[in-house]
Amino acid sequence: MQDALPDPNQLIALTTTLMPFGKYRGWKLKDLPEPYLVWFSQQGFPSGKLGEQLQSVYEIKLNGLDSILEKIATKTV
Repeated sequence: MQDALPDPNQLIALTTTLMPFGKYRGWKLKDLPEPYLVWFSQQGFPSGKLGEQLQSVYEIKLNGLDSILEKIATKTV
């Protein structure tokens, strides 16, 4: 069984979507500090699309794959 590859459009959205509230309002999701994402993982991610995106960024950073988002961000500029 093969793992599903992530949707490229969803990855692009992680590099362009801005945090709509809180201490890091206006920051791109990819730029949120890891401790902030860890806090969300402990408290619970928001429901809906934003929560899914935050969880994705958390998993990417947790696994040391930040460079993927940086490469995507430079290609979408």
